[in-house]
Amino acid sequence: MCSHPVVDTKKEHNSTLQRPYYPYSLMARFFIRTMDMITGKKTTLSKLKLLELLASIPYREWERRQYANCTKRFKDPYCVEKCKRIIQWCRIAQDNEYGHLQMIEEKTKEDHEKDAWYLSYWIRTFIIWTYMHFSKYSAYFNLPWAIFFNAQFEDHAEHCYASFIKEHPSWENQPIQSKVVLGYGHFDNWADVFRRICLDERDHRNISFHYGGRAEYVEEYPGMPDIV
Repeated sequence: MCSHPVVDTKKEHNSTLQRPYYPYSLMARFFIRTMDMITGKKTTLSKLKLLELLASIPYREWERRQYANCTKRFKDPYCVEKCKRIIQWCRIAQDNEYGHLQMIEEKTKEDHEKDAWYLSYWIRTFIIWTYMHFSKYSAYFNLPWAIFFNAQFEDHAEHCYASFIKEHPSWENQPIQSKVVLGYGHFDNWADVFRRICLDERDHRNISFHYGGRAEYVEEYPGMPDIV
């Protein structure tokens, strides 16, 4: 699992709660409303799992696209270097999103909570397949727009986690016993786990805004990772 610099996640959690949502584009609003129609507006562990199942898909598609660009424009050192930076980011982000999925699965097991109907094999496969093709073709036709769209997705995810943590104050007193979670980092309780995930989503949001041409929306904080 990835390591993180020392950050006051409680402070940053409150910062997320106080910061308004990004003014989403029409496509982003359509996507979010469609998700709410499938999962319901209320945030649950099942809904977060579906978000994480989808979250890594764009990064995989962009990585493939950047490798193709490197091959096509191998004589242009500036282009190759930029592609390599995006590839490196995509690899880290994929692993990070999968780590989130594991954390949520461990919490689901601990709470003896059953998955929602939309996480059944065929339904989630169809949803993943649909989003995979959307990510593939949007990256092919307009990569900056695809990354900008992802920034909005990540902004939404960050706020979902922040609100979900606030709705579960009992997590502050729930110790970590899962070896999977302990492999992700040191946490005193489950609230800290989800606060770290929430901040990871902000990091993805920030870098996506940077590469998507909206650097003015990067939300800086002490201990944040380098964007470039």
